Amino acid sequence: MDRTHTLPPPIPTGLRGRCPRCGEGHLFQGFLALRPSCEACGLDYSSFDSADGPAFFVMSIVGLIVVGLALFLEVTYEPPIWVHALVAGSLSIGLSLLLVRPLKGMLIALQFANKAEEGRFRQ
Repeated sequence: MDRTHTLPPPIPTGLRGRCPRCGEGHLFQGFLALRPSCEACGLDYSSFDSADGPAFFVMSIVGLIVVGLALFLEVTYEPPIWVHALVAGSLSIGLSLLLVRPLKGMLIALQFANKAEEGRFRQ
């Protein structure tokens, strides 16, 4: 990349699924698959690996919301168990699908901005 400019802010750039270096190119090829490289600046995406980070954050966020809502529903309305199952099931699936892609993009952008690499042992 020949241009010299500051990096775009990693959190909004990653949440939008944009290239962490230029902020213009797309990060994803499919729903969660990364493109081989940025179509705008040519940054190679092959070294990025968010591993299980997005799944951990999605499970934590969705779990807090679903459990909190289930407790609220039970204390306030005392609905039958099928209502709990319907609400919890649909919220869990819907929120998980909604959150996983932006969180994966954000973690990859933060990885790039902080120059994070896989840990190595010194011998």
